[in-house]
Amino acid sequence: MFEGIAPLLTDPAAWAALITLVVMEVVLGIDNLIFISILSNKLPPEHRQRTRRIGIGLALIMRLGLLATIGWIIGLTVPVFDLGLSGAGWETSFSWRDLILIAGGLFLVWKATKEIHHTVDTTPSTELLEKNKKDLVINNVGSAIFQIILLDLVFSIDSILTAVGMTDHVPIMMVAVVFAVLCMLLAADPLANFIEKNPTVVMLALGFLLMIGTVLIADGFGVHVPKGYIYAAMAFSALIEGLNMLGRSADKRRIAAAEARQAELNKAETAEPGV
Repeated sequence: MFEGIAPLLTDPAAWAALITLVVMEVVLGIDNLIFISILSNKLPPEHRQRTRRIGIGLALIMRLGLLATIGWIIGLTVPVFDLGLSGAGWETSFSWRDLILIAGGLFLVWKATKEIHHTVDTTPSTELLEKNKKDLVINNVGSAIFQIILLDLVFSIDSILTAVGMTDHVPIMMVAVVFAVLCMLLAADPLANFIEKNPTVVMLALGFLLMIGTVLIADGFGVHVPKGYIYAAMAFSALIEGLNMLGRSADKRRIAAAEARQAELNKAETAEPGV
């Protein structure tokens, strides 16, 4: 293996492929990271960081494991059955990759819709009061890790197939995957904390997951939406939300300043000379 790596170190094309693939893997990892952040924030604070690290660690193990079976991964794109239907841009010739993407997309749509419903519906639920708190925490952590594993599989297959389409060198893919997962690990806690402190960002992130799930389903049916459009829309939405947050922050500062001035005026009016 080392004999195969040595020539790549002096090959400019290999370095260009590595840099491009690293960027692509980091961008593709955003979807996974958003899901992990939202899911871990539903847990008690003392379990969140550990759950995020377990989820990201499993993502790395899964990606490297899939790279070790690269021939099997490529075989997932071979159609396994065809319903014989087709339309304008869609088809019903399904491979295992298509079925996995459709299942993952449906799960994301269901999960995002459920979380949006819980966010919008403020009616308290009494179901949690019937369970022992310790058992509830254990069940939630286990459920969160299980859901993370399911989505890790979907995102990992999509990530590896993207890597296969960009380079034939497995060492380059492995380096890119490891670097991308390390970036996810470094960004996980700040992103999760940011999402938790800004409730409007939670809804935006759930909207992202809903869109990503829809795109995965479409991809499974042969409708390939360019990823650039998806991430451009996400970046634009995030920019607008950032401007809204700046506006709300400015309003809070103005209100606080006005209240402080009013308090000083009231204090001055009630003060009596010579008292």
